[in-house]
Amino acid sequence: MSPSDRTNDLVARDLAHVWHPFTQQSVWGDDDPIVVDRAEGMYFWGSDGTRYLDGVSSLWVNVHGHRVPEIDAAVRAQLDRVAHTTFLGLTHEPAIELTERLLGTAPPGLTRVFYAGDGSSAVEAAIKMAFQAAAQRGEHRPRFVHVREGYHGDTLGAVSVGGIDLFHATYRPILLDTRMVSSPGVLQPGQTRVERAAEVLVELAELLAAEDGLVCAVVVEPMVQAAGGMLTHDVSFLRGVRALCDQHGAALVADEVATGIGRTGRMWAVEHAGVVPDLLTCGKGLTGGYLPLSAVLTTEAVYAAFLGSPASGRTFFHGHSYTANPLCCAAAVANLDLMAQHSTVARAERVGELIGEWTAPLAGYDGVREIRRVGTMTGIEVASVGERTGFAVCQEARRHGVWVRPLGDVVVLMPPLAIGDDDLRQLVDVVSDAIRTVVR
Repeated sequence: MSPSDRTNDLVARDLAHVWHPFTQQSVWGDDDPIVVDRAEGMYFWGSDGTRYLDGVSSLWVNVHGHRVPEIDAAVRAQLDRVAHTTFLGLTHEPAIELTERLLGTAPPGLTRVFYAGDGSSAVEAAIKMAFQAAAQRGEHRPRFVHVREGYHGDTLGAVSVGGIDLFHATYRPILLDTRMVSSPGVLQPGQTRVERAAEVLVELAELLAAEDGLVCAVVVEPMVQAAGGMLTHDVSFLRGVRALCDQHGAALVADEVATGIGRTGRMWAVEHAGVVPDLLTCGKGLTGGYLPLSAVLTTEAVYAAFLGSPASGRTFFHGHSYTANPLCCAAAVANLDLMAQHSTVARAERVGELIGEWTAPLAGYDGVREIRRVGTMTGIEVASVGERTGFAVCQEARRHGVWVRPLGDVVVLMPPLAIGDDDLRQLVDVVSDAIRTVVR
């Protein structure tokens, strides 16, 4: 069977029965789907033999590239010991080591780690922790506050604290009772990010005053609202949220599933503001892009609220069959070790600076509305010239060997943190040319 015949056969079999996430299936088959066959370094290959530069880190998860020898070896070595055992009442060395590595990088005061499966399940665990901890301290705090244009996952608790109407509006009748403030990343004409942060903080202060004593937690994405279109905000917003949470006795939940593990040029995005949350979620890049694993990092004060006799009912009754899977934990340990050895976070900061420098000429182009970036997390908002303009830009880049995905009309650049200068230059140049070609 020729490569093209094999590709056509696989696509036909896919279309017959597979349902893809965040994909309009009615048109997907007409978009010339890629069947990924293999990957190495910063590239993957389609089943027809075409090579593509992975410009979005396989949806923001890849750190060192594909087929990293050290992570491959760690997973293989763990396979020779045990692939899986429950974490309910048992423990194992990879999880213990990973916990120590994570806390060694964490903002001061975060001392406990709870493992989950993906970003959404980490957020789900964090908001349940915040509510139960308050309840077990004798406080009735049934409300959560979140931010418009926020995204925290697609399970119902995570959707409850989301704020993107396209993704979340349908489910509002079956969600938690929450309160929402405006996005600090959506600016009025002529408004600075500092001014916008101050404006939204006034809104938050008024809301917390009106709901005084009822708010369990405020949930934010630090520095970048990623799925909202790479909306960036000033550090003063995070500092103000922390102060208001302290004033009103609410927990601060920092969702770092997308922004953590080096993506913003710091290990954790909250470091930009010098803020320590009560609960911090992470996922995506935790295993280097190998396996699904997420975690909630929290304080001793939150953890202590769950301690008591077995009969007290204070246990955190939450978890899943594959919690802290040893293969996932082994991959994550190897990933964090490599990041330390190769100064990957510093490299990410430099990658972000280069993206900023090399995309700067686009800022004056009529077809570009705005370029937003913190660290490597970059969104280029293009002017709409018809339906699915952002998608058209990405398809044009694909024709030149670069794979990127849009968020509406925002073209996202988020390469693996360890990408070299030559590959990064190719990514930026191809996407820039694609924008000029499509948005004339």
